[in-house]
Amino acid sequence: MVAEGKWWVSASTSTRKAASQGRIADYNQTVILDAVRRSIDGVSRVELAAATGLSAQAVTNIVRQLMAAGLITEGRRAPIARGKPRTLLHLNPQGQYAIGVHLDPAVITYVILNLVGETLAHARYTTPAHPDPDEVTASSAARIEELITEAEISRDKIVGLGIAAPGPIDVDRGVIVDPPNLEGWQDVPLRDALRDAVGLPVLLDKDVTAAAAAEKWYGGVGNFLFFYLGTGVGAGLVINNEVFRGPTHNSGQIGNMIIANEGIPCPCGYRGCLGESSQPRMLVHLGVTNGGLDHDVDLDDRPQVEAALVELADRALHGNEAAREVLDTMVRGVLKACEDIALLLDLDHVVFGGPHWTTLSPFFSTQRLAEFRRRHGIAVDPPVDDLRNQDRRGCRRRRSGQPRSRPYVLDQPGRTVGQLIPPDPTTRRPCTATHQPGSILYFFPNSASRSTPRSAIPTSRRCSPG
Repeated sequence: MVAEGKWWVSASTSTRKAASQGRIADYNQTVILDAVRRSIDGVSRVELAAATGLSAQAVTNIVRQLMAAGLITEGRRAPIARGKPRTLLHLNPQGQYAIGVHLDPAVITYVILNLVGETLAHARYTTPAHPDPDEVTASSAARIEELITEAEISRDKIVGLGIAAPGPIDVDRGVIVDPPNLEGWQDVPLRDALRDAVGLPVLLDKDVTAAAAAEKWYGGVGNFLFFYLGTGVGAGLVINNEVFRGPTHNSGQIGNMIIANEGIPCPCGYRGCLGESSQPRMLVHLGVTNGGLDHDVDLDDRPQVEAALVELADRALHGNEAAREVLDTMVRGVLKACEDIALLLDLDHVVFGGPHWTTLSPFFSTQRLAEFRRRHGIAVDPPVDDLRNQDRRGCRRRRSGQPRSRPYVLDQPGRTVGQLIPPDPTTRRPCTATHQPGSILYFFPNSASRSTPRSAIPTSRRCSPG
């Protein structure tokens, strides 16, 4: 019995060691793969060993495994001062593929990316006015299959599918809990339903968290706020170079932030909440009531609201003062929220994005942002023209060692990246500089940029935007 006991303990320990060694091997492969991904023009085995702390033999073995798996390839030989030239390693774009789905109450976006983050195929569809979860799952499965066919890729190389959805969500169960702007979507097991329909592994994440993760991947900035402008508002946070999710993976629910004490009544019981004040249906309602729009709009018809918001913005840009006042008031509230969050958490960048950013970005004017900078010390520059065909070695992404490709950030065609100017250390007052080195903007007017939770909060306390 003792011998059996000893044997059992020995076998168990051996099994645990083997499992531990397997996890370490997987981790080391991930470290090497990520180091290759971050290299700008390729990286040699010697450089990988120096950067990761792994032995030269370990790096050689791991590189051999990754090459056998088709994930990395050898490129040109780089000459060095002494010794033979070193062979540079790169990710193999065709090594693996991933599918992204962004579920917004206004639009559903599908995308296929290769291993270096390049977009192979994408499609956008208007979300039905009253989307049924089962119908959305079935239509999504069909559209994903169409996208795979369009991209002409091997299904065997697709590692999985990621869903970015409005919160609150339950990540552990893969469930959309109760999004305020998706009526009838209480406790919807979307992850498992789509997995069964498509036959691929599926990961569910909150939309603003996915956006923050993508921006971190893209830009390498360590502390920033991603401000999402869609059917609802939300905040994705990266703090100390880590995506902040919170214990329930539902961080960033900022709809209840009060931006005006005597503002618009909110379903939560307060007045002047950010979410209620900036959602499209409220902006359109205000436009109708104050003369910014000259026709009635069915506020329960989401496509009609979306069209009316575009019209409201167009009227504002062409001199309609009533329309302009509605959108200027919204911008002031959004910038107030950005100020509060950035100063509270000591963030150094703010990134704007989301389906409605393109429509609303003209109202974040140079003059208004300059005023915001003078008052609060946060610099948000105006959009730069399309940078897709320019060499970006001087840009934030290139300096941080990111690859040339750009991720697909929540189907928004443009975004602004602004740097927080630190206060003067002697007066603690914001600096008045008009530009801070490293304050970089990316704007893609004609293309979509990348995509890839709050169950503990009572429903009665939630604002209508998510």
